[in-house]
Amino acid sequence: MNQLIIEAGRASKNYWSDLWRYRELFGFLAWRDILVRYKQTTIGAAWAIIRPLLTILIGAGVFGSLAQLPSDGVPYAVMVCAGTLPWYFFASALGESAGSLVGNANLISKVYFPRMILPASAVVVAFVDFAISLIILGGLMLWYGMMPTWRLCALPVFTALAFVSAMGPGLFFTALNVKYRDFRYIIPFIVQFGLYVSPVFYSTSVIQERFGDVGRIIVSVNPIVAVIDGFRWAICGTTEIHWGSFALSSVLSLLLLVLGIKYFRATERNFADVI
Repeated sequence: MNQLIIEAGRASKNYWSDLWRYRELFGFLAWRDILVRYKQTTIGAAWAIIRPLLTILIGAGVFGSLAQLPSDGVPYAVMVCAGTLPWYFFASALGESAGSLVGNANLISKVYFPRMILPASAVVVAFVDFAISLIILGGLMLWYGMMPTWRLCALPVFTALAFVSAMGPGLFFTALNVKYRDFRYIIPFIVQFGLYVSPVFYSTSVIQERFGDVGRIIVSVNPIVAVIDGFRWAICGTTEIHWGSFALSSVLSLLLLVLGIKYFRATERNFADVI
């Protein structure tokens, strides 16, 4: 007779195998959250398009028309769109994953499963919104008569990098939010602040022109910069990647993911007691 041990804090190798064993639970939780996300809203999944679209229109009007910021040789609205969509994915994944454990407190306190499933499934829900919002990009490219280039084939790679960039900080905030409920108020502020310090409404080439390579490297300490630059490189066709800053931002994303996993695992065994 096989013995099943349902004990938190098991060895790491068993924990990762548990993640695979509980893959059906992961799929169920992600599908449940997708179904209920816009269940009682009037226009449903259209919110996944309306929210980033309003940001794009406001950004293009204020920073493109009034501030006359350069757009790397493409329509300014397309450049802003290529930065807004991955940013919204990052921000949504961060917010959804941070509240995933608290929102499933009853489930956590009753049965053991790898808790990392919850923030990971929240990131998948944010990805579904991101996939829907790509309609905006396609519409803008048709409007301006832009044809995609071979670079578009690299978009899945940068999307995977967006997953990594969102998952690392998401695990940190998920664990912190269980113990310190103040983080539910801090996270929206961080997201709002991050929108303006990230190159969503401007190109990182502007930073390089004004502050040189050093300025661009400093900006790249923000892990989402590599994702935004990658999206613009793949979509706009005329944008070039500064590989030094791209590498720095990507490495920091991977480092945050590793540290986030370690911190999450170190605090996971106490979630059921604290929550």
